[in-house]
Amino acid sequence: MLKQFLNLKLSQKLSPQQIQLMKLIQLPTQAFEQRLLEEMNENPALEAGKEEEYETDEYANDDYDDYDDAESDRIEAEDINIDEYLSDDDTPDYKTQVNNYSDDEERETPFAAPISFHQDLINQLNTFILNDEEREIAEFLVGSIDDMGYIRRSISDIVDDMAFTQGIYTDEAMVEKMMTVIHELEPSGVGARDLQECLLLQLKHKTPTEYVDLAIDIIENQFDAFTKKHYDKLLQKYSVSNEQLKKAIHEIERLNPKPGGSFTGNNKVTENIVPDFAIRIIDGELELTLNGRNAPSLHVSKDYQEMMQTYKDSRDKSSAQKDAVQFIKQKLDSAKWFIDAIRQRQETLFVTMNAIMHYQEEYFLDGDETKLKPMILKDIADMVGLDISTISRVANSKYVETPYGTKLIKEFFSEAMKNDQGEDVSTLEIKKILKNTIEEEDKKKPLPDDQLAEILKEKGYPIARRTIAKYREQLDIPVARMRKKI
Repeated sequence: MLKQFLNLKLSQKLSPQQIQLMKLIQLPTQAFEQRLLEEMNENPALEAGKEEEYETDEYANDDYDDYDDAESDRIEAEDINIDEYLSDDDTPDYKTQVNNYSDDEERETPFAAPISFHQDLINQLNTFILNDEEREIAEFLVGSIDDMGYIRRSISDIVDDMAFTQGIYTDEAMVEKMMTVIHELEPSGVGARDLQECLLLQLKHKTPTEYVDLAIDIIENQFDAFTKKHYDKLLQKYSVSNEQLKKAIHEIERLNPKPGGSFTGNNKVTENIVPDFAIRIIDGELELTLNGRNAPSLHVSKDYQEMMQTYKDSRDKSSAQKDAVQFIKQKLDSAKWFIDAIRQRQETLFVTMNAIMHYQEEYFLDGDETKLKPMILKDIADMVGLDISTISRVANSKYVETPYGTKLIKEFFSEAMKNDQGEDVSTLEIKKILKNTIEEEDKKKPLPDDQLAEILKEKGYPIARRTIAKYREQLDIPVARMRKKI
């Protein structure tokens, strides 16, 4: 028996312009500024600042696709000289910098680029007396150190790698010997193969004391008991007092488990957070402002518009002129679209954050995190009439400056849960109460998850133990055993 089915599939395909707009919306302030600079460098028809006494949209109302207009006077190809309107990127920097200073002017002194973590280690190796073979092996070991300061590969693998990739033929004993040289480098602990060795190296570089010696013994021989915080076992093993063990543990806690990460010259970029919005309380009312760096003044080049108008008025056009004018039109269209996209971006950012601010008005007025309402992306999308994906792009990458600190906007979103009164409460509120409960616990007897669940139930939040565990992990709080103090 044959059956007929009608399958209707609705699909939406975004235009390249829509995709570009979505990417612009997603950019935070600093990245947006960089994107703006790139666009201005690529498009000479786009200029910064306000345009005076000229209608920027004038060219858009004319039909410039008609290349067969033969009513105007002929203009020569040289009358449209595109090169005059392109950037000066072909001019070497030295011609526009040093030669433009007078002897009396102060010059900005350039800063030396910081050396990398690995280069610093190589420089330290130069202070050791090593033969050629030893130096080659030592430098290869330095190259095997990761950004956290560890060598996470076996000695046998390193021996094989040196033979296959560098043509350096050696044995494990020689590599082990050079490993001891690496372990003398700063920061202390660098070149360790695991956390235990890293802590031991740092302890052995300390001035010997009773507590340092005890700490070394614990890490060397009772590392598993230490990591699991089995303090009773350690007290029994070493026959020491609580105070003695506490001071030895304190010596260990002062160590750096990631020696490479502390190197000040490391080539890691620390991104400064630039708030995209600011919320202030003025006369008891909330006021929202968008960072002015997100609202640049731009206009379409007057020169480019005049060139287009000149072409429109011409009667006879050469092939070279047609190619030139096609270039001009493309740049004008691109500039106009970019200006309009920035305007749409500003409007989207502002209306989205404004909706969030009013939705969470109670929180923004006094900063009490327990007053944050349950709020999902759809709530804001429905308020402002935008797609959920657009709200997500704003929330995931933007920061707002508030009287209570600078916050990532997505932190204001949370699911809803029912309290014992049947009321919807934010999961953020529950996490805040959970965090406060753990902070107030007796660290000698930290609360396990089932007891935490009972306490929150007593406070009006009936939550399962597994949910407590999930929230605790999201708050980056370890299990009770790892929170124990002696």
